[in-house]
Amino acid sequence: MSLLNDLVNLDLSDSTEKIIAEYIWIGGSGLDLRSKARTLPAAVSDPSKLPKWNYDGSSTDQAPGDDSEVILYPQAVFKDPFRRGNNILVMCDAYTPAGEPLPTNKRFNAAKIFSQSDVVAEEPWYGIEQEYTLLQKDVKWPIGWPIGGFPGPQGPYYCGTGADKAFGRDIVDSHYKACLYAGINISGINGEVMPGQWEFQVGPVLGISAGDELWMARYILERITEVAGAILTFDPKPIPGDWNGAGAHTNYSTKSMRNDGGIDVIHKAIEKLGMRHKEHIAAYGTGNERRLTGRHETADINKFSWGVANRGASIRVGRDTEQKGKGYFEDRRPSSNMDPYTVTSMIAETTILWKP
Repeated sequence: MSLLNDLVNLDLSDSTEKIIAEYIWIGGSGLDLRSKARTLPAAVSDPSKLPKWNYDGSSTDQAPGDDSEVILYPQAVFKDPFRRGNNILVMCDAYTPAGEPLPTNKRFNAAKIFSQSDVVAEEPWYGIEQEYTLLQKDVKWPIGWPIGGFPGPQGPYYCGTGADKAFGRDIVDSHYKACLYAGINISGINGEVMPGQWEFQVGPVLGISAGDELWMARYILERITEVAGAILTFDPKPIPGDWNGAGAHTNYSTKSMRNDGGIDVIHKAIEKLGMRHKEHIAAYGTGNERRLTGRHETADINKFSWGVANRGASIRVGRDTEQKGKGYFEDRRPSSNMDPYTVTSMIAETTILWKP
């Protein structure tokens, strides 16, 4: 095994200028991540200088068997924390051979929204709090939980320490460092309210890059759990009953919100979000009705609300923002399995472009 480990960690730069590029894309479910690797003649950091590639869409539920070719367009490049050296991870989106985006390609429409001049001028920033749950591989029950049973009630686990409270910290810390190595703007981690559940935050990130970075952070996390022998789930309510669900709270600000008088812009934006509540809920992830019950630090899925420092509201405005009269707000509605391209672009479209 030591020889295998040596080969896995072999530094290619000693013997060749060639690098390995791992092309990553979103599969047919809209949440499954797929990837495959290719050799390139030299190091590349600009996605526009990378070749397009293709894959068998009939094997990912994205194309019929008699016309199965799907084309990958490289969109963002990250350093590869697994192969290291000059090797790279490449976030791609998917198109037909005729150049039409696949239905699962949410990045295409998001990029159109983020390229609108009014949106560009507002410099939208995002900070996404990605919650997730780690499961035991063979029984698919949260790590740290007794098989067939339950741990003690919630209370000591949030940001907890100790072998009886924090389960999976080695995975979480490995992911934190791997994301920093990759160039992802990961800004923190913490243990969550339900044992076996954790959170990482990506941001602040500008525009379309928020989606690119969150998807890549998800990919890196799934690769790490693969090595650790754990199962990663983004289910918004993995355990029914008196347990917290998992969300992807999305913090948001525009240039106008960050400037003096921004609180008035924030109030107008929240009003517009309330007017389109049903449309946003429909796009904010599957199974979210199991999470947004009005309990466990959530608002009821059928009612829009906002408040200052209120974690039981749809939209939370922080105390600092209220006191300074400018800043950001948090949309607490997105579920943990939301598509960040959809959520970030929809918030920008509603608050900047939409005219009620």
